[in-house]
Amino acid sequence: MNSPESPGSRLLLLASKLGYQTRSFAEAAKRLGVEVIIGSDRCHQLDDPWSDGAIPLHFEEPEQAAGRLVEAVRTRPVRAILALGDRQTVTAAYAARLLDLPYNSPESVENCRSKLRQRKVLRAAALPVPDFSSFPLTEPLAAILPRVHFPCVVKPLRLAASQGVIRANNADEFRAAVERIARLLASPEMQVTREQELDRLLVEDFIPGVEVALEGLLEKGRLRVLALFDKPDPLDGPYFEESIYVTPSRLPQEAQNAIFDCAARVASALGLSEGPVHAEFRVNIAGPWVLEMAPRPIGGLCSRTLRFGAARIFLEELLVRHAMGLPHGEMTRESLSSGVMMIPVPSSGILEAIEGVDRAGAVPGVDEVQMTARLHDFIAAWPEGSSYLGFIFARAETPATTEAALRQAHQALHFTITPRLPVVHPATR
Repeated sequence: MNSPESPGSRLLLLASKLGYQTRSFAEAAKRLGVEVIIGSDRCHQLDDPWSDGAIPLHFEEPEQAAGRLVEAVRTRPVRAILALGDRQTVTAAYAARLLDLPYNSPESVENCRSKLRQRKVLRAAALPVPDFSSFPLTEPLAAILPRVHFPCVVKPLRLAASQGVIRANNADEFRAAVERIARLLASPEMQVTREQELDRLLVEDFIPGVEVALEGLLEKGRLRVLALFDKPDPLDGPYFEESIYVTPSRLPQEAQNAIFDCAARVASALGLSEGPVHAEFRVNIAGPWVLEMAPRPIGGLCSRTLRFGAARIFLEELLVRHAMGLPHGEMTRESLSSGVMMIPVPSSGILEAIEGVDRAGAVPGVDEVQMTARLHDFIAAWPEGSSYLGFIFARAETPATTEAALRQAHQALHFTITPRLPVVHPATR
């Protein structure tokens, strides 16, 4: 194993300043003797507020951010690069090209960043995607409605975690959904991100069926499936806040194999070749339908639900081992069932109190209850929201027992949320 001082033991980690995962990846790298250099979208005028020496970057300008990153590591050669969120992947791709590191091409990552572009690429490759169209927010709804099939799903082109995603069953619901998403995209919180395509929406046919998530790892274009998660709660709308993930999947093996084959074809069509991928599918009598694939690991703290090998290392360590070319990066997932509940936000408001955490943690099968929302902060429910109250992790002999433990633990929790008083925003009045 490389020593921390050797040039080949440095890992570039691109992450949001608000990301849950950054510390977990940094700790995993440290255990392996790997020095981490962090690139983050924090303010460049602050003097290292987190004392981690992170390089401040503007991920909305990926080529410029990549150039700044390359200049910052000129005297500190690195061996690999990992991006932990959607916004970071494009910068990672350009930086990897400049540094001659194994990673996905900028073109392949750009195929994934826009939901519209991904839909077009996958449809051209004859992969199973919902029928779709797109329109600018300036286009009159009367001109759009004749080409909409109901039920449909309306969504922004760039947001993640189902933020701003709304089902509409008729013309009135469609109008209300478009207006609500438009308000979200015009909000100061969105505009300050300077994200592209905030002025356009995607509308696609609603696909009935069960939903699953696939966690995978690409090496020279070959997909290795790490886990397939069932989502036992129906995700039929009107909003699509995810909650429970449980693995292994309880789908028939034939259905799972069809998903694995579809995922490999999706990665190939998009041009992805290296590193972690997270993909979402709907499955019905017609087989798997592609919802999306992203060249990054599973979000939030959900990676803690996956352990590998006899040592039961977490996903973060597995990905660091793989990226750095260290031994045992090929380990398989443990035999126990595991799952996570992303604790839903019941209503928007000020989080005043959380009760029952100890009771939830004492439920048989529950490994950990981790609250991530801060008391006295405003929390937003879906579809405006994108951050959960916290996470519950469980392990058991069977997926059904794991799911039951998660639900019992959640029932032990109680949240006090009070309305937020309206205020005038200084920028928009």
